[in-house]
Amino acid sequence: MENYTFNSFTLQLEGLKVSEASMHPAFFSFLFLYLFIIVANMGIIVLVFIDRSLHQPMYLLFCNLAFNDILGNSYMVPRLLVDILTPPSERLISYNQCVVQAFVSHIFGTASHTVLMIMAFDRYVAICNPLRYALIMTKEMVVKLIVSAWGVAFVLVGILLGLTVRLNRCRTLIANPYCDNASLFKLSCESVVINNIYGLAFTVVLLTSSIGSIVLTYMKITVVCLTSKSKMLNTKALKTCSTHLFVYLIMFFCGKCTIVLHRFPQLSDQRKLSAILFHVIPGSLNPIIYAAQSKEIKRFLSKLLRSRKVSSP
Repeated sequence: MENYTFNSFTLQLEGLKVSEASMHPAFFSFLFLYLFIIVANMGIIVLVFIDRSLHQPMYLLFCNLAFNDILGNSYMVPRLLVDILTPPSERLISYNQCVVQAFVSHIFGTASHTVLMIMAFDRYVAICNPLRYALIMTKEMVVKLIVSAWGVAFVLVGILLGLTVRLNRCRTLIANPYCDNASLFKLSCESVVINNIYGLAFTVVLLTSSIGSIVLTYMKITVVCLTSKSKMLNTKALKTCSTHLFVYLIMFFCGKCTIVLHRFPQLSDQRKLSAILFHVIPGSLNPIIYAAQSKEIKRFLSKLLRSRKVSSP
């Protein structure tokens, strides 16, 4: 007969299955990725803050994506690093910490979509209404877009976790490398029909809105580029939109891999690794992609390097 522990406030994380031989390589690989994510994304935010030429809606909106990458990885990777060096039986986490980690994880995933949606709107206005761009994308509009992106994420995720924390728990094992909503409500022996229905509706609404807005935006941008005879406009559209679309596709496919692998219980180790990569891959690639495509950022970095060479003896 299975033993049940009701409403225990101490949970056990299953974590990654790492052999002794691969323990330290895995630890230092994730540590390097984490440090790179923090330094690169924080560097982008600082650059935008100190360089007045970067005080443009596009870069201000991108700062939200950089902040989201820092937030999502800072609450997941350090704990993962500790667990890699900890025996499986000692990978314990309190229930409250687990709920907070799940909340941050889902905020990260949801905000990745909502922030990219408002960035797509900015690109649409810049390319399809260039003469009215300054009138539409005012400071007030930028603030409204940012508040709406994060507000929607907090409301949707708040309801998601609220439906889960109301459940009584009879299990203690989190079969995941970090806490998320599905892992939490699987601890319950009560009916989770409402959780599954809301979770499905949450996913459908978020993905439909995200994919729909991206497709609609880029269809309109494509029409404008095809009907325009301006090479400058087409070059600008190709450069800025390809960057945004590439970032979106990276985030989208990393997330979908995790969802697909959930359907194959025999691939649990691959699913766990995919769930971690969903955080670290976009977080490490986003600043590289934007820095490589942005003339303003490259100009600032080259100016900074030249000033250092001049000041050095």
